[in-house]
Formats: sequence, C-alpha cells, structure tokens
Amino acid sequence: MSDASSATARSVPTGRPGRLKEFWGYFKENRGAVMGLWVFAVFVLIAIFAPLIAPYDPTVQFRGNTLQPPAWQEGGQWQFPLGTDAVGRDMLSRLLHGARYSFFVGIVVVVIAATGGIVIGLIAGFAPKWLDTLIMRLMDIILAFPSLLLALVLVAILGPSLLNAMIAIALVLQPHYVRLTRASVLNERTKDYVIAARVAGAKWPRQMFVTVLPNCLGPIIVQAALSFSTAILDAAALGFLGMGAQPPTPEWGTMLADSREFILRAWWVVTLPGLCILVTVLAINLMGDGLRDALDPKLRRS
Repeated sequence: MSDASSATARSVPTGRPGRLKEFWGYFKENRGAVMGLWVFAVFVLIAIFAPLIAPYDPTVQFRGNTLQPPAWQEGGQWQFPLGTDAVGRDMLSRLLHGARYSFFVGIVVVVIAATGGIVIGLIAGFAPKWLDTLIMRLMDIILAFPSLLLALVLVAILGPSLLNAMIAIALVLQPHYVRLTRASVLNERTKDYVIAARVAGAKWPRQMFVTVLPNCLGPIIVQAALSFSTAILDAAALGFLGMGAQPPTPEWGTMLADSREFILRAWWVVTLPGLCILVTVLAINLMGDGLRDALDPKLRRS
C-alpha cells in the first residue's frame, strides 16, 4: 500500500517546476510562438551586448563614406557591412544600438501602463458602484480617441523627447489593463476562496493584491506581451513624426525619419530599420499568441 502511494505521489507534478513544465508543454505546441520566442531572445541579446557587438560608435560620422551601400570595400575589408547613412554613420552600429532603445521603450511603457492599470482595475473591481462607473467611463473616454493621435497630442503638450513619448504611450495603453483587470476581478470575487478570505477577516488590500490578483495574471501577461510590441510601434511612429527620440539618437523610428528623403537612391537606409521593426513586432506578437494559448485553459488542446 505504501509503495503504491509513493508511486502515485511521484507521478503527480507539484510545485513551481511542475507548473513551468506544464506551461512550456502547451507553449511549444505553437511553433510560431516558439520561433517568435527565439527571435525575441536574439534581439534581447543584441540589445544587451550592442556596445560590444557594434563595430563603431553609432553617432560617429565618416564624412568620406556617406550613403555607402552594403558591400565589400576596397582591400577586401568589410568596413560597413550594412552601409552608411546620409552623414556617414555606420548603419549596423545604429541598428544594434536602436534595439536597446526599442526594448527600453517597451519595458518602461509596459511597466508603467501595467502597474497603473492593474492598481486602478483592482480598485474598480472592489469599489462601490458609483466609483466603478466613474473609473470605467473615464477609461472609455480615453479609449474613444485613436491611440496614436492621443499619444501625439500628449507628447505635443509635454514636449518632444523619448521620455515624454514613453509616458504618453503608457497613458494611452493603461485603459486596456484597467478593463482587463476589472473584468478578471469581477469574475474572481464571487468564488469560494475569495469569500473564505473575506470571512476570515482579510482586509481589502490583502484581498486585492494577495488573494485575487495572482489568479488574474494570465490574461494580464498576454496583454503585456502585446503591449510591448504596440509600444515599440508607437515609439517608432512618434520618432518618425519627430515627436519621439531626437537625432542623433539611433532609434529605429528616428532613423526612418532621417532617411525618408533618400528612399529612391539609398534603399538600405529606409529598408533596414523598417525590417528591424517588422521582425521584432512580429516575433513579439507570435510569442503573445503562444502565451495566450498556454495560459488560457479554454484554448488548450485536450
């Protein structure tokens, strides 16, 4: 009897390692998500080690080599593997450092938007009816505006800079977290474990952050992954419009803005930053789909 019990206990995965293994089992069923994860990991490593990988400083100008195409140079040396821009800056070095700015923008925006949105959503989910209605109508007003247009207006008020662009994008994305958190809280509040915690005397902050929030993290994590790509796109769009990162910052959107007048005679100065944005956003979206499939029990295959 004891042998059978011990065998059963060994067969049941317990603890965090078991849950992570189960999550990875569902996640890897989506091949696109796994591919997106690998591409995302490569870009993360590039962003971290950009100063070591880049052959030149991204702001150094080689005035004698302006708009050089991606090609071998004289003497068999690969001096500018991806060419140079209009003022002679190495495109490879600028693209590598641009990954740092794009991922920095994504991380900061997601942290600000998610933190504020989760707190407000928890308050709305536990608040009296009048306060809940007030908060949600305010979120509806924000969502009524086109996101990029609202971010552009906020940056125009705050002043063009990368920091102000991140703040504006975070404020625009925050209502999505508020609505998602509130919906999850309302779904969890009526369950037995929350009622038991309330009967046991748990205060409202403990009910919100300790009892309910951990069970609402699944959809929030998926939303964070998708918001990461949205933040990169919006930051690039603001940079392209001259309202985000300012020259000579090697940000992908700013690089597009600086090179748009050379699109017909120097394809690489426009195509390469655009490809970086495309591949990064596509990889993050594919990874977000995999997270959704792995974290949502309704989408799991039997």
